[in-house]
Amino acid sequence: MTVWRVLRRHEVKPVVRRHSKSDYIRYNKEVPGERVQMDVTKLRSGAYQFTAIDDCTRLKVIRVYPNKKASNTILFLHEMIADFPFPIQRVQTDWGTEFFNYDFQYELHEHFIKFRPIKPRTPHLNGKVERTQQTDKTEFWNIIDLSDKSLNLNDMAMEWQDFYNRKRPHSSLGGMTPWQKFKSVESLVPIQPVVSEAFYESEEEIIPRNYEYLIFCKRKNKGEVKKRR
Repeated sequence: MTVWRVLRRHEVKPVVRRHSKSDYIRYNKEVPGERVQMDVTKLRSGAYQFTAIDDCTRLKVIRVYPNKKASNTILFLHEMIADFPFPIQRVQTDWGTEFFNYDFQYELHEHFIKFRPIKPRTPHLNGKVERTQQTDKTEFWNIIDLSDKSLNLNDMAMEWQDFYNRKRPHSSLGGMTPWQKFKSVESLVPIQPVVSEAFYESEEEIIPRNYEYLIFCKRKNKGEVKKRR
């Protein structure tokens, strides 16, 4: 009580209780390929790492390209499809023009993949891919001399990808590797015809980059219709 009185007399603010890791509920998709987060990060001038991570298993694909144009995003999509051992149902990205463009969306439709951009200015919604890119930089790229232009960064990235997926324990997976996690839920993976049928039934449309404005217009028009009635 004496300590409390002294603290109160000096108007010391109470200590704010911080959340421990156990207080947070970790959200994961249950089926491999149900949602894949994508992002791109700059390693150095002329070297951009494209990253895709599966929400369920944490299996990921990384490649390095000289720029982040939409054409390289499409090339990366092909690498993803080839590397992931399951059909990709949805791709989640931010609003970067390398992702949010018509060419990339058309390519996604060709492979029966839904496009799900996050809301503007909400990078935390793509938290898994943001976090894994940070891991890449701290655990791998920090030990590489990126100024050495003779290095084949793409080949090195693929070697690191294999280590990450098959040998590196993942804390969010209870110490399992992403590959071990995948094997534990492999029976849940749908076959491609089922994924394709679901894509057709959803009647997916190409989303214009200013779709928020279009939604506003639709709501406004509905309001005008109600007034006329």
